[in-house]
This record gives sequence, structure tokens and C-alpha cells, in this order.
Amino acid sequence: MDQRKRRKELSQEIRKKIIDKHVKGKGYKTISKQLDVPVTTVAHIIQKFKIHGTVANLPGRGRRKIDDKSKRRIIRMVTKEPRKTSKEIQGELQAQGTSVSDRTIRRCLSQSGLHGRRPRRTPLLKTNHKKARLEFAKLHVDKPQRFWENVLWTDETKIELFAKAHQLYVHRRKNETYQEKNTVPSVKHGGGSVMFWGCFAASGTGCLESVQGTMKSQDYQGILERNVLASVRKLGLSRRSWVLQQDNDPKHTAKNTQEWLRGKHWTILKWPSMSSDLNPIEHLWKELKHAVWKRHPSNLRQLEQFAHEEWAKIPAEKCRSLIDSYRNRLIAVIASKGCATKY
Repeated sequence: MDQRKRRKELSQEIRKKIIDKHVKGKGYKTISKQLDVPVTTVAHIIQKFKIHGTVANLPGRGRRKIDDKSKRRIIRMVTKEPRKTSKEIQGELQAQGTSVSDRTIRRCLSQSGLHGRRPRRTPLLKTNHKKARLEFAKLHVDKPQRFWENVLWTDETKIELFAKAHQLYVHRRKNETYQEKNTVPSVKHGGGSVMFWGCFAASGTGCLESVQGTMKSQDYQGILERNVLASVRKLGLSRRSWVLQQDNDPKHTAKNTQEWLRGKHWTILKWPSMSSDLNPIEHLWKELKHAVWKRHPSNLRQLEQFAHEEWAKIPAEKCRSLIDSYRNRLIAVIASKGCATKY
């Protein structure tokens, strides 16, 4: 028989014989040999008898089962309040006259497909944000594909010189923790970072420009002046029907920026606030950051160089797939009634 399998539970008769022999002065090893029971089991039974005065199974031994009604009640609790802990559920059940261990509650939830997970971070959406997002999605969900193909998507992002440790994983042995290849360099104040403005369309990535210092509205206008039309030409967007997308950052919505944009006679996509999940460039930013960190830049100049090189390497097919599936984002916003989506 496989030694890993649990032994059969000892009968009451054998347990009593163990206690009888112990009372008569027999040692653990002698009792073990005479009754063919492991020494550890003999010791456990004798110790239990000394504490509880019995060799019978104690109440609460073994896995506790709960009825279907209690299971449904537990599932309703966490469905309504996903952050409720097993201890809190246990307390509520006890107040209602049902005694269940928190371990049993966790097992019940797991068997029902409700596993404990860290909540994803999403923008803090207020009622007006959700309303604006829902209106945007409904207004644009039936736009033809050629409309999205002529949108120039823009955004800014910051790339740290050294990636944060929680964003990376290494495969190592237990005694290799501090080998250089398995560590992330750490310096005071994070080693610095570089801010980038970038754009892309269905046909590929457009210009990428690093931002020096703190960007003000005039700096933003300069970036648009240098990069927007150059990117429109490079990406082959329709000169008559191309659309500029930008979010509602204060630099973008500043009065002088709005006046500057009106002077350009560009078509601007009216954008709902707190809607990074609706801008597909976020996927490219994530890809860019990982590509740069894989090259381990040692200073900000290298970081900037690597960023421009990796941005240019992003395949046009990747950009195309993001835009081809854009309608799915709008459908997801409508389905969630304006709340955050998986995108």
C-alpha cells in the first residue's frame, strides 16, 4: 500500500488497549510493538487521554459540511459585498444561529468559483464621469471603422529609469536572491524618469517626443505644432477627415490651448474624463516600458534613446489590431453602464 495514504483510523478497542498497557507501566515502544501501532500514534492517544480523559473522537473533528441554504447565503453575501472577509461572514452566520468555521466558508466560496483576488486599480469614477462615458460610448458605438482608422490617438506617459520591483519577476533558486542578475537596481529618489508625448493611428506609431521639465500649456502647444501634422502625413491619414484625440488634462483644456486649437481648425474628438481604458495607446505605453526596461538603461539619456528605438519597432499590425477591435471597448462601457472596463 502507498505509504503516503492515510492509515485507517484505530478502533476504540485498540485505543483502550493502548491506555491499559500504559497504565500498567508499559513504554511507548513496547506498546507499539505489541499492538503494531506507530509510536507517534501511541504517544498521541496517550496524550489525548491525559488531557481529555477519553479516547473517543472529540466534537468538531474532521471536515465540516454546510447545507445548501447556508451556501447560498454565503454566496449572496460576497456577491453583494465582494470585500467581505470570511471572518465577517462567520460572525453574521453565527448571529443568525449557524456555526461555521471561516475555513469552511473559504472552501465553499472557492468551490463556487469565488476566489480571493487583489482588486484591480481603476480610476475613481463619479456619477458624472460614468454618465459622460456612457454617452460617449452610445454616440460612437455605430461609427464606421474608417472613422476610427483616421483618429490620431495621443497621450503622455512617464518612464522610470529603474522599473519598480513589483512590475518584474525573476526565476531564481533559493540561494540566488542577491545575485546581480536577480536584483533590481535601487537608488535614492528612484533614479529619475522621462516624460514622453506620443501618438499612433491604425497604420502605425507616429512621433514620440520627450518632455523637458514640467509641461505647461505653451509647451503642449509646441509639441502639437511639431508632431501632429508630421504624424498625420507619416501615417497616411485623410487630410480632410482625420480627427485628433486628446484627454482632458488641464494643459489640454486650458483656455489658451483651446484658442490655439481653434486657430488650427483641427477636428477634436470630444473626450470623457477619467477614460484611459478608452484610449488604446495605453497598451502601447505598457509594451514600450517593458521593452525599454528589458534593455536595462543605466542613465536617462540611454532611457530616452531606447524609448525612441523601441517605439519605432512596434509593429503596424499591433496598432491595426487595437483599432480594429475598438468597438468592443465601447460595447464594454455600455454593458458596465459607464463603469471601468477590463481595457
